Amino acid sequence: MTPLLSVKDLHSSYVSSRGRVQAVRGVSFEIARGETLALVGESGCGKTTLARCILGLQKADSGEVTLNGTRLSGLSRRAMRPYRADMQCVFQDPYSSLNPRRRVEHLIREPLDVHGVGTPQERRKRVLELMERVGLRPDWASRFPHEFSGGQRQRIGIARALALNPKLIICDEPVSALDVSVQAQIVNLLYQLQRDLGVSYLFITHDLTLVENFADRVALMYLGQIVETGPAQEVWRNPQHAFTKTLIEAIPIPDPRLRRA
Repeated sequence: MTPLLSVKDLHSSYVSSRGRVQAVRGVSFEIARGETLALVGESGCGKTTLARCILGLQKADSGEVTLNGTRLSGLSRRAMRPYRADMQCVFQDPYSSLNPRRRVEHLIREPLDVHGVGTPQERRKRVLELMERVGLRPDWASRFPHEFSGGQRQRIGIARALALNPKLIICDEPVSALDVSVQAQIVNLLYQLQRDLGVSYLFITHDLTLVENFADRVALMYLGQIVETGPAQEVWRNPQHAFTKTLIEAIPIPDPRLRRA
C-alpha cells in the first residue's frame, strides 16, 4: 500500500555565524494512513527544520517529499497550494501561534477563508462544530485568545488544523509549553480525533515517555539524522542506539527508593 507521506534522503542546511550548518542529513521515513510516527530528539537536532521542509515552508537542499503519491519537492508556491489543505500543523507555543487581535471564530475559520470553502454561513457552522469536537464551548467563539488557558488555546490550534479535513497533521512539540496534567488531556484529545477521523500524525517531541503509548512507531533523531526507528513499545523495551539508551536512562523515576536501586 502506498504510504500517505514518504520522505527520502532529505538534506537541509542554513548559514550561521560559524558558516553553513547541516541541520537535516539524509533523513528517510514513511507514515501510513491513520498512523502516528513520533519523531523524538533533543533540542537543536533538526526536528522542526525537517517539519518545515515537509510543509514546504523551507526549501530543502536535496531529497524528496511525497504526499499521497504526489511528489511535492520542487513545486512552486502556486502549485503547492492545493496540497496545503492535506497537511496542517499544530505549533509548539499556544500563546504566540494565535493572533491576539482576532477572535476565536476568525482564527479557526481562517483556513476555510483562504481556501474558499463553503458559504459564510457554512463556515461559521463548521467553526462551531470544530469547537465542540475539541472540547470548547461554541458560545466562546467571540472571545479573544487571552481569555483562555494554555490548554484551551492549544485546543483552538487543533481545531484550526482540523478545519480543512487534513490527511496529515504535524504536531511540533504541541504540549511542551503545558502543565503535565494538561499534556495528558491534549494527547488524549489527539488520540480520540485520530480514532474518529483517521488522520495521521507526525508527532515531534523531546520526551520519549510522552509517546510510549500514543505513537505506533518512534524515530529517534540525533544531530540531524535518524539513528533508530521501530515500534514504540519495542524501542522502549529494547533500545539499540546509545542515544536512545541515554534518553531512557535520563527519565526520572518518581519513587526515590527505586531510583537509588
